[in-house]
Amino acid sequence: MTAAVPQLVVHRDKELMAQAAAARLITRIVDAQSARGTASVVLTGGRNGNALLAAIASSPARDAVDWRHLDLWWGDERFVPAADPERNAVQARDELLARVPLDPARVHEMPASDGADGSDVEAAAARYARELAAAAEPGDRLGVPSFDVLLLGVGPDTHVASLFPEHPGVRENELTVTGVRGAPKPPPVRVSLTLPAIRAAREVWLLAAGEDKADAVALALSGPGEIQAPASGAYGRSRTLWLLDRAAASKLPAELYPAASA
Repeated sequence: MTAAVPQLVVHRDKELMAQAAAARLITRIVDAQSARGTASVVLTGGRNGNALLAAIASSPARDAVDWRHLDLWWGDERFVPAADPERNAVQARDELLARVPLDPARVHEMPASDGADGSDVEAAAARYARELAAAAEPGDRLGVPSFDVLLLGVGPDTHVASLFPEHPGVRENELTVTGVRGAPKPPPVRVSLTLPAIRAAREVWLLAAGEDKADAVALALSGPGEIQAPASGAYGRSRTLWLLDRAAASKLPAELYPAASA
């Protein structure tokens, strides 16, 4: 599969980035629902993912979305009990999901460590892979839905989802969902989409804000392999969009920095 050439949008600060990303995502969801009646989005956790959800919650435009016809998935999850505040899904509910009229059957949380598979993270990953496959249409690739937008935060080490540099998960090419053990960022046990599943999305949006992300952004966009910089291997079928603030973009070479950005 050929990577969509990355597009960069650089905003003045992280607050403006969150607000602009929220407006952009609302528009994309509404467009998809106008075309097909439904839309699907993969959420990300972390400070940038949660800031985006909070910005949607406070946006008057959120009512333009038909929330009952939106499928929500996750790119990764901490493999901890379902009520643990560290879970991405718990944080997403706090920021947005509890405030909008979603169809619970279309909110696809990743399994928790106190779920049906207990502490078996590989079985939990396989369970989520089956859920993805059940939602895929005949023409979808790899047995996962063609997500309209898949959101990813970029870590200071260039990790995306729970795919870390040189870690076994970033090398996984057969599975769509993988169990992660020994993650260098706590908690060490996680569930994550793999790069092939990420690349099945129509659009992949990567979010990074803050000076602590500047080295990772510059490295990932310099063209290294995905084993060393997983973010460089995250791209969409039709669009790959990097949403940055000026601090995160501060180490990009001039030829990459989009002069027209807000």
